[in-house]
Amino acid sequence: MHPHERRRWLLDTARADGMVEVTAATERLGIAPETLRRDLNQLEQRGLVKRVYGGAIPIERLGFEGSLVVRSTARSQEKSRIADAVAELLHDVESVFLDEGSTTQAVAERLTASRPLTVVTSSLPIATLLAPRHNFTVLVLGGRVRGSTLGTVDKWATRMLDGINLDVAVLGANGVTVARGLTAPDPAVAAVKSAAVAAARRLVLAADHTKFGADSFCQFATLPDVDTVVTDQAVAPSFVSDLRRLGVEVVLV
Repeated sequence: MHPHERRRWLLDTARADGMVEVTAATERLGIAPETLRRDLNQLEQRGLVKRVYGGAIPIERLGFEGSLVVRSTARSQEKSRIADAVAELLHDVESVFLDEGSTTQAVAERLTASRPLTVVTSSLPIATLLAPRHNFTVLVLGGRVRGSTLGTVDKWATRMLDGINLDVAVLGANGVTVARGLTAPDPAVAAVKSAAVAAARRLVLAADHTKFGADSFCQFATLPDVDTVVTDQAVAPSFVSDLRRLGVEVVLV
């Protein structure tokens, strides 16, 4: 088995079973424990698992989010392609909500406005990036600033979204499943995302393939709430079929 396929199997097993054990996995794959530990170390460096005694646990099961710096370097090629596609979808809108997170920040980096564009965001890095640009009006949600992502949350943030009508909301997610929809580990973050869903006429989910099949603590939207999913081509074909069956447009990049 190719190392890439082996690591994919390890991650899938961890997500399905809640943990991947070194002893069981080495027997199943027929490799040395040292090789498997190196694979788990690489998955941990990419922010996908947390090493524990005897194996590893998927990050989603811990309700844990990596820092923005770590997440911005993980799967950078996939996120770059996703960001390009999402930015193209926004070329004719007048107002957009951009979620906190590394993928949505990559979208912001690619935005240009030939006519006035209003951007509402919970992300301080995105606001700082876009505010100086010509034709952009940037509104930052107030509230508590999360140290890990520099995103704003709590009642001031959600109240600012009340009564706002947005053309599009571009959101990320920590987990996406058919049964539980779009999820995030932090209730305060999920509340802001949910308010953005309610404020927008169209919802675009920007997420790489590792988010599909995982679920986190708090649901903020169901799959029928989503209009368009932009993801990379490594997503499971069965999940793409499920999304399209639900009437969701899927853009594979």
